[in-house]
Amino acid sequence: MCVSRNSAGRLAQLFALLLVSSVLASCATSGQSARPKGPDPYYLAMYGPKPEEKFPLPAIDISKVEPRYLRQQVAYATSEPPGTIVVDTQNRFLYLVQDGGMALRYGIGVGKAGLEFQGEARVGRKAEWPRWTPTSDMVAREPERYGPLAGGMEPGIRNPLGPRALYLFQGNRDTLFRIHGTTEAWSIGKAVSSGCIRLFNPDIIDLYSRVPTDTRVIVLQSEPPMGGPLGAPMAAAADEGQPLSM
Repeated sequence: MCVSRNSAGRLAQLFALLLVSSVLASCATSGQSARPKGPDPYYLAMYGPKPEEKFPLPAIDISKVEPRYLRQQVAYATSEPPGTIVVDTQNRFLYLVQDGGMALRYGIGVGKAGLEFQGEARVGRKAEWPRWTPTSDMVAREPERYGPLAGGMEPGIRNPLGPRALYLFQGNRDTLFRIHGTTEAWSIGKAVSSGCIRLFNPDIIDLYSRVPTDTRVIVLQSEPPMGGPLGAPMAAAADEGQPLSM
């Protein structure tokens, strides 16, 4: 078959264009597949291991955690003054109120005791790596599980209170209501059978560092369910260790 010089030139140009298009498509596909999947690296660092703790804490697997329950700064309309802790048990959030209509929001898990208290209290005591003693009701309900621990459990990574605990008082009376860490990270965002208000361990460490004793605490039990998108995280402002306006 004979091909003219002009035809041969056009075929060469067409072949070159096809080759370039193929290379570009290959690069685009490779670029897409190379994009990392999974949680934001910012949150992976936030919930990463804490080897500096008295009892070193492992990283938390947040791959299956709803992003709304990760620590973040959000717009929050409230009449409560900055520095107040507001616990919204129905929507599974704890807010640390800030200036300018903002709050630092933490996801929580709510135990049975957490659904039995409502109203105002104060942080009457703070404890790092606290001891834990099951209530008499817990021992009576599950004697095989809690009976051996009736005398108390020493601090450690298996302690249900986790690395920090805030003890709520009304006046000088201990309400037996606690805000604490957890050994069950999967329970954040859920209602669980026992305990009070539990946070991811890195979150209770963060909250503990931000609030002094006598901090005012409001516990809400009847807030309407939240619908639609929630506040987007303002990651830089919620960074652990970075001061926030209170």
